[in-house]
Amino acid sequence: MADDPSEHTGPPVTGPQTEQLNLNLHNPVQSNLYGSEESQAAVRHLDSLLLGSQRNLRRREAARDAELSTASARKIWRALGFPNLSDDEVYFTGEDVRALRVVSGLVQGGRLSEEAALSLARSVAQLTDRMVVWQVEALVEDMVAHQGMTDARARRELLSVLPDLLEPLEHLLDYAWRRQLSAAVQRLAMRGERPDGTTLTLHDAAPDVGGSALPLARGVGFADLVSYTSLSRRMNERTLANLVQRFEKRCAEVISIGGGRVIKTIGDEVMFLSETPEGGAQISLALARIIREDELLPQARVAFVWGRVLPRLGDLYGPTVNLASRLVALTDPGGVVVDESTARVLAGDERFVLEPQATCNVRGFGDVRPVAITQGHGPLLEDEVE
Repeated sequence: MADDPSEHTGPPVTGPQTEQLNLNLHNPVQSNLYGSEESQAAVRHLDSLLLGSQRNLRRREAARDAELSTASARKIWRALGFPNLSDDEVYFTGEDVRALRVVSGLVQGGRLSEEAALSLARSVAQLTDRMVVWQVEALVEDMVAHQGMTDARARRELLSVLPDLLEPLEHLLDYAWRRQLSAAVQRLAMRGERPDGTTLTLHDAAPDVGGSALPLARGVGFADLVSYTSLSRRMNERTLANLVQRFEKRCAEVISIGGGRVIKTIGDEVMFLSETPEGGAQISLALARIIREDELLPQARVAFVWGRVLPRLGDLYGPTVNLASRLVALTDPGGVVVDESTARVLAGDERFVLEPQATCNVRGFGDVRPVAITQGHGPLLEDEVE
């Protein structure tokens, strides 16, 4: 990524150009919130705290200071989700220069290919984008619910609340990232132990559903709220949002306790991964029960399949994923189903009762015989959820 910086042109920026800070005041919503001089001053102060200083560099100057061409810098900025900028916009700081050097240094030092470095940058950008939206909305909702503020006032109040939260949030982010990375490394050599003491390696008992020889054996499950579409028509936006948040929270608790991972949430549906077939089955049963017993939630359908998957960009792909997704529609409200291959893996484990169902034609898979799974002997997974 290090190349000729000679294309940088334009006069240098001398001193902070705060009047060029883009507050997007042409947007009527943002203009109403931050249109006053006091609010704009608070925005600039918070902006400086977050970015390390006031914005004082145009794109060409930031690329030049990082010893990159604007074309190479633009690749990194696009991976990080930055907007398109004109040559005159004062947008960057010294921290942006440092970030450019870090990403390009991974390539120049021979540690990563350019494609890999940009992919890592994109992963950080996409996940933190969702994270900060979540955090802002959580803070706003808390002020509205517990301090009696209007939504607009709560959003203005954020400007004075956030500076005191930056350090703890930054620490929590770094801590959680290190913990998650440590857990991911541990999973690389994970071996699942059965109740009888025998071990189940990642390559055992994992059917290749689509005959594509995918690399990893994992369990994939989906939990889907029943009647979500009709509920969304009857509820107002805030009530519906609270319902979805409660559903996601309950699912995240159960999946975490069961040693699984939430892969993604899509409105009324949660997709999760398990490292062992038994763990995935326990999570599935606990999800169905805990949602069924929650008076504020409709029931859920849950389907789970143990097979081979292809992990890419934080998501999972392959026929195993597709089959699990299709099976959800064949599940009774409050129930759990698996496919026949998964049922064979679970057979003999007293924690699970397996009941074959009628054969159904499943799009993309032909005739499939779902197997209903219910709780057998042993402790309930959700007993550990407070």
